[in-house]
Amino acid sequence: MATSTTPPPPPSHPARAHSFNAVAAQYAANRPSYPPALFDAIEGLAGRRLLGSRVVDVGAGTGIATALLHVRGADVVAVEPGDGMSAHFRRTRPGIPIVRGDGNALPLADACADFVTYAQAWHWTDPGLALPEAFRVLRPDGALALWWNRDAPGVPWVAAQAERIKQHYGAPIAVQPGTPASGTPASGTDPSARPVPTPHYSRRVVRWSRRVPLDTHLANLGSHSIFLVGGTERSEAFLAEERRHLLQVFPDGFVEEVYDVELLVATTS
Repeated sequence: MATSTTPPPPPSHPARAHSFNAVAAQYAANRPSYPPALFDAIEGLAGRRLLGSRVVDVGAGTGIATALLHVRGADVVAVEPGDGMSAHFRRTRPGIPIVRGDGNALPLADACADFVTYAQAWHWTDPGLALPEAFRVLRPDGALALWWNRDAPGVPWVAAQAERIKQHYGAPIAVQPGTPASGTPASGTDPSARPVPTPHYSRRVVRWSRRVPLDTHLANLGSHSIFLVGGTERSEAFLAEERRHLLQVFPDGFVEEVYDVELLVATTS
């Protein structure tokens, strides 16, 4: 029996952006990571290694990407605006520095970084502000790297699930990013934001997958902003019904999640 009723109005962008702080532990435990091939691609497109580079990871959240950059040998500092996410980061990653702030106004000096990275976070910025800020803190020959884990196209069960989410909530699970090519402040934003030349982005897509218990997959879904702002009752009803759908596809109780990591890299040179 279908549980969805008429979808509510789509939640606002700010509401979705700030929804993660109450579920930082759930986010950290269940969200997908990133494959080693992604970081190989970043280095290839940037023309420089992460090893020994100064990296600013913006919108770091609980530090999923930050920790991988650190393991890669980068001298990385995290930037995160949220109370809950920052607190979880500090508890679980005490060896990596983190500062409070966001990409629209980075609390960092000019020309201090070799890389500025956004893992699953650029879409929470105002591109007209965040792009000039990124280029302000990058050194000559530095690189801006943006990436997102996206559900891979062409996988029938993934497409069916996305359609059920859209019907239930009236919006897709993912927030679409603003264009990263905009170097001019957006309408209604700070007119003093420094414009930068429109950068050229190199693009790479890295496909990967992970096999996880059904409970992990459902907790991953439930950590997305569309679920967090939709109300507990509505989310629990959807996830209960989704469990039944998925057990028809994965009767052993393990879900094969398939992702395409979309990577964009622009350099200052």
